[in-house]
Amino acid sequence: MSITIRLFASLREQLGTECCQAEPDAVSNVEEAWRAVAGDSPQGENVLVAVNMEYVKPGAAVKDGDEVAFFPPVTGG
Repeated sequence: MSITIRLFASLREQLGTECCQAEPDAVSNVEEAWRAVAGDSPQGENVLVAVNMEYVKPGAAVKDGDEVAFFPPVTGG
């Protein structure tokens, strides 16, 4: 299996990809998942992160079969 990493909205446009897969032995937390898809690009302070559709903190652990999603800050009016 693998870890699925998804990017939404402006993050998808900024990094030029919507989804990628990472091997579980290479990714053990959310920060490593970000680096797997974005390399050295900074994540940004207000980026929301969800693991398996539940919001988590940036250092949250991930495991084989998880889906990690990154969302840019949302504004509205």
